[in-house]
Amino acid sequence: MAGSRRLPMTLRAYRVVSSAIGPLTSAWLAYRTKRGKENPERLTERRGETEFERPAGPLIWVHGASVGELLAIQPLVEQLRERDFNVLITSGTVTSANLARDRFPQDVIHQFIPLDTPRFVAQFLNSWHPDLALFTESDIWPNLIMAASKRRIPMIIVNGRVSERSFRRWRSFHGTAKALLGRFELCLAQSALDANRFQQLGAQQVDVTGNLKLDSPAPPIDPASLAALKGAIGDRPVIAATSTHPGEEIVMIETHRRLAPAFPGLLTIIVPRHPDRGREIYNLAERAGQAPALRSQRQLPGSHTQIYIADTMGELGLIYSLAPVVLVGGSLVEHGGQNPIEPVKLGAAVVHGPHVENFAEIYTALDASRGAAQVENLNELINCIGHWLKNPTNRQAVTDSAQKTVERLGGALERTITVLEPYLLQLRIEYRPADA
Repeated sequence: MAGSRRLPMTLRAYRVVSSAIGPLTSAWLAYRTKRGKENPERLTERRGETEFERPAGPLIWVHGASVGELLAIQPLVEQLRERDFNVLITSGTVTSANLARDRFPQDVIHQFIPLDTPRFVAQFLNSWHPDLALFTESDIWPNLIMAASKRRIPMIIVNGRVSERSFRRWRSFHGTAKALLGRFELCLAQSALDANRFQQLGAQQVDVTGNLKLDSPAPPIDPASLAALKGAIGDRPVIAATSTHPGEEIVMIETHRRLAPAFPGLLTIIVPRHPDRGREIYNLAERAGQAPALRSQRQLPGSHTQIYIADTMGELGLIYSLAPVVLVGGSLVEHGGQNPIEPVKLGAAVVHGPHVENFAEIYTALDASRGAAQVENLNELINCIGHWLKNPTNRQAVTDSAQKTVERLGGALERTITVLEPYLLQLRIEYRPADA
């Protein structure tokens, strides 16, 4: 293993600074707790401490930064549990912790990822002693990676992705990227483009296994909530914009305003990417003269509601099952696009803007098969949604094509497990009883 003398200057400086700021972390965590960014009952986990005992036998540690990454690895974690491996999952956000509690098997342990200081990282690794570490996409913390490497814990990147923005940033620090990525035994990339970027940044062994999100189950739907919302909406036409970012809501509100005369009773549902923006979007709709309602206030859309703001967590499945046409957000603004797979699996026709770099391969395939539509501006968005509302047969052809495309692109889970099998076999051998 590379010693500290061989580390690039950037990583040596990072270790010094991150060690020095250790005493300041309490104030930082308190600040984040006040903003709702931390769970006050689990702050010790951010220092690498835990109330749990490490389970006996092989332990596989799987890390995903937030909700999207955990959703992607859910089927993989379930496969590992079916093979009787203990699984520890880590993430860094309160919403992802709630997701882990609600969506993962009860015997899977969730912990918040420790703050990336040498002391907290050491405490975390001393507590858990993982036998294999799987890092999702490209959420890489230098001290964590270096410490795990020093302890000879095999590390593998699964569902690996490098956005264009991250690639440009890492390429400016190529020595740093190589010193970190070179410590991974394998990098399993989502696409050939991601694989090429990982290789350029210094990953040693790269394979393309596909996007695990294509194999993830559709988001859950609470039957009671669905029945209540259906009862409130009745037979009104419905459209939705989900995972929206600032700038996209006003476009969707204007789209509603211009479509409403042609579709009496039209209801537009907006699901912001960050629910705490609900009141802000409410005010936008109110100023535009489009009567809003907030789901976070336990309001159902009344007969006069025009814009229904679903500023809650974990209800995308509900919205996708109600809205036959969905604008997937993060695509009209320069954010990189959000996941189109979930609405496709629940039968919604997907429209999106031009900024879809985060899911480029999937959107390209959907657009090529006419399983989704790209729009460049407000007028194109209005025309596309209006056309699909008027032509249910054409809209159904779009959703059918989209579902076939997603099914064709799937299989990443099986390929990932196949590549991981030698490591899983090694763990079985190491933990095999002496009399076996």
